[in-house]
Amino acid sequence: MKNYKIIMTGGGSAGHVTPNLALIPKLKENGFDVQYIGTENGIEKKIIMDQNIKYHAISSGKLRRYFDVKNFTDPFKVIKGIFEAKSIIKREKPDVVFSKGGFVSVPVVMGAFFNGVPVVSHESDMTPGLANKISLPYCSKICVTFPETLQHINKDKGVLTGTPIRKELLEGSRIKGMRFCGFDKSRPILLIIGGSLGSKVINDAIRKNINQILEKYQVIHICGKGNLDSSITSEGYRQFEYISDELPDLLACADIVVSRAGANVIYELLALKKPNLLIPLSRKSSRGDQILNANSFKNRGFSVVLEEEELTEEKLMSYIEELYLNRGKFIAKMNDSGIENAVDKIVDVIMSQVK
Repeated sequence: MKNYKIIMTGGGSAGHVTPNLALIPKLKENGFDVQYIGTENGIEKKIIMDQNIKYHAISSGKLRRYFDVKNFTDPFKVIKGIFEAKSIIKREKPDVVFSKGGFVSVPVVMGAFFNGVPVVSHESDMTPGLANKISLPYCSKICVTFPETLQHINKDKGVLTGTPIRKELLEGSRIKGMRFCGFDKSRPILLIIGGSLGSKVINDAIRKNINQILEKYQVIHICGKGNLDSSITSEGYRQFEYISDELPDLLACADIVVSRAGANVIYELLALKKPNLLIPLSRKSSRGDQILNANSFKNRGFSVVLEEEELTEEKLMSYIEELYLNRGKFIAKMNDSGIENAVDKIVDVIMSQVK
């Protein structure tokens, strides 16, 4: 087998890093030496270095759609990052670069382009994020998660692949998850996921209703760093800031899930056939990509959707109950989706670009 070298990039949030982790084992199977370019202080550094992957740090500024004083200084960080990435890529001589997006990816993609190295990128959301929009002209191929995304991309570059899912996420144990939480079979299990940073809106809504929820469900609440509430000590309620190694087991033991609507997490729920209530991030605090993601899943019969602006205690309880009572219908739709893990498809696209 011929040996190749790939440099991966992506950062700013866990959603721009964890899909790369799903690809790494398959890339290594195909003879790739894997390296990574990210920022010095980004979330991606620890995640990648924990995998014993060679890591290169560069400068990068955040790309914003709103006014901020840093908008005047961050472009210079991006320019510096381009020269740094260009130098690293020239020295390491990768056969291909893979970008998962996030603001750190822009200097890397441009650095690869200026070195004549082909770039494959992946867009998780239905409409390309700002970083991927800037990067599009410099990419050879763009893998997309939603069929609707192809209309936003040059038809010669766009490839519908879905989103890559870590193999270990599909190998969780219901028994281990229940044992980890100290749960029994007396009540079904409700899992709440608020994204890698947590969601105050969802956390508050769940906790205001916790006594009523616990009458019927045992609850696993992944609430985000700094969001634990020590005042809640009820039996059947387990809360965690963040879960890594045990996450596959917690997903395995969940009967239903309440979640934000980031593309990575909803495709993980689809792969695991978990009936879910999606509460997408509102347009007031985002570009609206989660709303589009959630509605796509709702229209395909995979999810119940409750808009953040419509979230009340009464509606939350009503939607959870609807989800649980109709869980069989949602599982059947997900079983018939025909959507497979995207790892093999994306690695095939990467291989096609290796010179």
